[in-house]
Amino acid sequence: MEIPSLVRRLGALLIDWIIAALSAVTLAGVRYPPAPLDEDPSQTFIIIGFFIAEVGILTGLVGRSIGKRLLGMRIENPDGRPIGVPRALLRTLLLCTVLPAIVMTDDKRGIHDLAAGSRVVKD
Repeated sequence: MEIPSLVRRLGALLIDWIIAALSAVTLAGVRYPPAPLDEDPSQTFIIIGFFIAEVGILTGLVGRSIGKRLLGMRIENPDGRPIGVPRALLRTLLLCTVLPAIVMTDDKRGIHDLAAGSRVVKD
């Protein structure tokens, strides 16, 4: 099991965020770039909602988001299977608060991974 670099993980996160933003623009009529939070926070929260739904559902069902797929990573249980939708949604929700992703263990597992019982590995 090889642990992906932080650069690769951030690249996947950026790809997933762009996909969520484009989905929100297309499906929910969000203006892009969204208004600053102090003017209209709803635009940003809609994009966050799309991000949580897209990444959480894909991760739970197939073990990877689109960004992770493109950059050769997956999220799995210790036994190597996908973590399931509820745990993936929890993981993604915690990821959106940023701090759990910054605080990591020696084996590069963030608090969001510890809470969901998951790990990120290279394909």
